[in-house]
Amino acid sequence: MTVDLPKHRKVGIGYEPDGQWRDVVVEVKYQTHGFRDLRSSLLGLAYWLTCNPGTRGVLILVDSRITEEGLEQERRLDNKVLHPEVMNRLTVAVARDKQYIGLPPDLGRDFRAWLDQLILEESHQGKPRNSYYAIFQILLHQWLLNQGPMTSDWLMKTAGCSYPTVRDAFRRLDPYLLRHSDRRVELRYFPKDEWRRLLAVSDHVRSTVRFVDRSGQLFEQQRSPESHIRRLEKLNIPNLAVGGVIGAKHYYPNLDLVGTPRLDLSLHCPGGNMDLSFIEKLDPALKKVDDPLQPVNMAVHAVRRQQSFFELVAGTLSWADPVECLLDLHEAHLESQAADFLRALESRRLRTP
Repeated sequence: MTVDLPKHRKVGIGYEPDGQWRDVVVEVKYQTHGFRDLRSSLLGLAYWLTCNPGTRGVLILVDSRITEEGLEQERRLDNKVLHPEVMNRLTVAVARDKQYIGLPPDLGRDFRAWLDQLILEESHQGKPRNSYYAIFQILLHQWLLNQGPMTSDWLMKTAGCSYPTVRDAFRRLDPYLLRHSDRRVELRYFPKDEWRRLLAVSDHVRSTVRFVDRSGQLFEQQRSPESHIRRLEKLNIPNLAVGGVIGAKHYYPNLDLVGTPRLDLSLHCPGGNMDLSFIEKLDPALKKVDDPLQPVNMAVHAVRRQQSFFELVAGTLSWADPVECLLDLHEAHLESQAADFLRALESRRLRTP
């Protein structure tokens, strides 16, 4: 699990790492090709470790052109200048071609999964901040289900992001947040303005991939969403959940809609990559399309936060969470149904003790 960074993280040293996992603080540097940036990051981490004796530091160089020989030479120089006790707690690792070189062997799979997400968060490259919207969706999920306030530590663990990311999200959402004396937070109400902003970028944030039936059969002869679900139950695809109209009806059976216009699926992929190989097994007639305005038979949406919030059911399928289902309805242009579904969720929230 992640932990809050100490309150004095910037006091006196003017530096804070990009993230923290248990007792390990991490700095991520992209395309570091010269030793000046490398030394600056090493010095910042060394200062941090000096002020925090119980922690270790890892500097991750992503797609760096500095050779292993160059790193080893720099390590020897650092050992002569910096305190040995600090250097024993400091590691430089390289991330290249989705592989890590030089990570301490005691850091296992959970750390690597968290590190994958941290690197993804730090490499947003000007695109909509997936990390912010992941936190926003988590806050919405907890508010709609009346789960009460939460800590920043829990949010970091659930979203799979760094402390600065949570801090920045809190700043942006400050008008909508209720802050408790114990530093836990929750939404005051449903923030319509931020929701509209999420709808505007949800296609990118969720990396939606759409499919149409290219079999040439008439519409009434194509596989129905219910038929695809029956096949998915047999295939037993991991980390997959049903959303959209079918998912919304699970949470709100009175949803006013005759028939199911398409099947929406949510795919939990905290590592970042969507594995869509199951589509060929599900229905070879389904082919990917790029036009977001074209009617489709199926849409698959990525859920990249660390915790999926999928609701497990009997059998082999799960339900996507209510926020994902609500986004699916909007994306399918079922605006009146989305409004009814939201009202039902808010009404249920008021009835929940």
